[in-house]
Amino acid sequence: MTLKGACLCGESTIELNSKHNSQVICHCLDCKRTSGSAFSTNVLVPRKDVKIMGPTKTYGVTVANGNLVSRIFCGNCGSAISHDSVGFGDAQAIQTGNFKDFANVPFDTELFVKDRWSGIAAIPDAQQFEQMSPA
Repeated sequence: MTLKGACLCGESTIELNSKHNSQVICHCLDCKRTSGSAFSTNVLVPRKDVKIMGPTKTYGVTVANGNLVSRIFCGNCGSAISHDSVGFGDAQAIQTGNFKDFANVPFDTELFVKDRWSGIAAIPDAQQFEQMSPA
């Protein structure tokens, strides 16, 4: 199954050659900043199953555990597309807000709940991790 998504301007497109029964919310400050919101919504996808086309830029930042996280965004409109790190093994995190297909996919995990905004309730039955989930 191929899932197709695009940034706000449509210049950068994303294809995922994978199926997802759940997605993850991250409440870390970096995800808040890249999404411009209270959290980001993501799925981990094997790199071999990801195809990103169009103008993109990458911004790298070293996170608290010492790993470099590369944030990939549209080089035209700035929409967040993906983030990648050695901490994800052979996968990369894909922002699901760029895909219509994720509107009905449930969330099974919340990360960095220590940084969750007070007005946002925990998702019932989702795993809750104070920081990053264990490998």
